[in-house]
Amino acid sequence: MSEDFGTVDRRPLATVLAANLVSIAGNCLTYMGVPWFVLQSTGSAARAGIVAFCTLLPAVLAALVTGPVIDRMGRRRVSVASDLACGVAVAAIPLLQFAGILQFWMLCVLMAMTGLFRAPGETARGVLVPTLAERAGMPLTRAAGLYDGAARCAALTASALGGVLIAVLGAENVLLVDAATFAVAAPLFAFGVRGLPEARAQQRAEPASLRVYRRELAEGYRFVAATPLLLGLCLMTLVTRGLDQGWSAVLLPVHAREELDGAVDLGLLNAAFGVCALTGALVYGAVGSRFRRWPVFTIAFLIGGLPRFVVAAFTDTFTPLVVIMAVEGLAFGVLNPIMATVTYETVPEELRSRVLSATTASVQMVTEEVSS
Repeated sequence: MSEDFGTVDRRPLATVLAANLVSIAGNCLTYMGVPWFVLQSTGSAARAGIVAFCTLLPAVLAALVTGPVIDRMGRRRVSVASDLACGVAVAAIPLLQFAGILQFWMLCVLMAMTGLFRAPGETARGVLVPTLAERAGMPLTRAAGLYDGAARCAALTASALGGVLIAVLGAENVLLVDAATFAVAAPLFAFGVRGLPEARAQQRAEPASLRVYRRELAEGYRFVAATPLLLGLCLMTLVTRGLDQGWSAVLLPVHAREELDGAVDLGLLNAAFGVCALTGALVYGAVGSRFRRWPVFTIAFLIGGLPRFVVAAFTDTFTPLVVIMAVEGLAFGVLNPIMATVTYETVPEELRSRVLSATTASVQMVTEEVSS
């Protein structure tokens, strides 16, 4: 425990975990509610795809370029502004629809706004984990496991409840519920990191300018390029998340429709994977510091890759696939906390916002999932 903090204080970490859980749950509801809203209001799958693209592209661009902005504005302000902006944009969709003035281009602009603000908010919260862990007197491995576990729990809960809420309340009202989650997350995070020096704006000797911004942005990317570990993680994430997106978005749904019992089995398979991934993250957070990371990561990586493709290729029954997906979920739950821990330990505090913003972009390029 750092002597700077004096006594152990776990409240900031607990509050930030709760705020992140609520915020990510809101993101998940957005990505469930908006496509249903588009399909119900227009009946066009193509338009739903256009809206998804309008959300993804700004998220990637924001992740690529907002690292220096997070440092200049402060992580607390950026996270709060992110949640408030996303809440306003999401709430505007049903309100404009109720008023009878919502146009398709407005929907695209509002969803682009959510994408633009989401990535900086996630980065601003994530870079504070080492400081919060130290203040809580907690091993960084455990804090990273809890942080990833909270994100997975939010995604799992929102995914499970989202379909029910849409069926009961309608897509428009679910988006209002979604907006309320952001309204809760913003003050919760603001309260949790109040007075934390690392959450404030970083003081710079030079005033903000385009030249200084370009130099600070380049510093983050140069650090990634000059650090083989980080560069390898980014490249690995691009490849593996791309394959995983192909599996979850195309191969598994087609397999469930053609060989299994359709949507019911698809939902059960995803639920088994999600629950076990959450379990893996929490278990590793609790006991992971006792083991060497490299062997654990290697074993988890090998388990979490090829087996499900092989099982799906050679069987047309549900049981073998749900078993292997549960095992792979446990393995995947271990990977993120390990990668987060080594990243936090490798990157200096003053570069964390810029470096983590760059590494976040490698995830945003291949997937819209909020729980990476």
